[in-house]
Amino acid sequence: MKRDTDILIAGGGLNGSALALALAGVGFSVSIVDPVPPADKRSDEFDGRGYALALTSQRLLQALGIWPEVAGDAQPILQIKVSDGRASEGASPFVLEFDHGEIEEGPMGYMVEDRYLRRALMKAMDSASAVTQINSESVVAQDVDASGVTVTLSSGRTLRAGLLIGCDGRNSATATRAGIKRTGWNYDQTALVCAIGHQKAHDGIAHQFFMPSGPLAILPLPGNRSSIVWTETTAEAARIQRLSDDEYLAALQPRFGDFLGPIELAGQRFTYPLELTLADAFVADRTALVGDAAHRVHPIAGQGLNAGLKDVAALAEVLALSRRRGEDVGQSDVLMRYQRWRRFDTASLALATDTFNRLFSNDNGILRLGRDLGLGLVNSLPSLRRNLIREAAGLTGDLPKLLQGRPI
Repeated sequence: MKRDTDILIAGGGLNGSALALALAGVGFSVSIVDPVPPADKRSDEFDGRGYALALTSQRLLQALGIWPEVAGDAQPILQIKVSDGRASEGASPFVLEFDHGEIEEGPMGYMVEDRYLRRALMKAMDSASAVTQINSESVVAQDVDASGVTVTLSSGRTLRAGLLIGCDGRNSATATRAGIKRTGWNYDQTALVCAIGHQKAHDGIAHQFFMPSGPLAILPLPGNRSSIVWTETTAEAARIQRLSDDEYLAALQPRFGDFLGPIELAGQRFTYPLELTLADAFVADRTALVGDAAHRVHPIAGQGLNAGLKDVAALAEVLALSRRRGEDVGQSDVLMRYQRWRRFDTASLALATDTFNRLFSNDNGILRLGRDLGLGLVNSLPSLRRNLIREAAGLTGDLPKLLQGRPI
């Protein structure tokens, strides 16, 4: 049967858009189906969302030609400080400090606001002749046969492709229709997300305070602003989210402390539930999963988007090399190369984030003492600290070429 496109991507978020550009760049025709209207994705209004991009994620964006569009609005992460904390008590004296000067590659990462990154990806797709954007639509059915996959859109239109890639989030309908089950659990925690303005300069330092209810991340944005990811129990988070802006800040201030001076809201407020979910397989017949569709982990290490971009880089490289060999890129043996590359890494990340969350999200005195001593010990061992810095920057493991900043 005649194909309308080489590859069809369900979901036009950050991972889906980056993957479309990576695949188009190596010669594939790509159609990307996204239920979100274009005007919503192109909005320049700051809504408070930002992303901590590891250095390797920045390199991927550079290789795709995206980084020059966002570099002027990005904040380098020069230091990371990790400590225990309690509301109104400030940080523990045992602090683990990572400094970018301990590695040769540069900043450990960058903070970029959602509006700039999303808009840059949209602009690049508009200029990519091999990318067809189908907006305000969603995939509602998929039918796989020996030579391809036929999808049905919400409008009733059908499209034929050689491969379907699900970038459609943690409740991936693509995965469900492919018969891929999931393993995981809910943490009974919710992240409160916002951006704040503050009086004093943050100096490019990211802070992670481990509070009894969960971690509080303070991530530097350009200017005297920071992105906040504040974890509470689900019931407490719901109560806090219902507060007025002034009451919300009054609840945040004792947890935040006064080291950056008075604070104020600088965008909208969001919440999202925290859970661990890992697809039992990342591939099925002529189907692959990327990003949250394949794995969703606790934000304790800030690796959500970075893990998705690792998927993007690995899958694009596998498919590009397969095409050059003359293989059918939708065949199971090709897709299994992607799964072997990414699944162990994501399972390890899921285990690590789950362990750290359980270890640190409590107020047990014995565990607290052990944590503090452990942070102090790691901070006193330069070689171990350097290894952890490289891990945070995404520089360890078997890196796909795009994460090295190299073309495929």
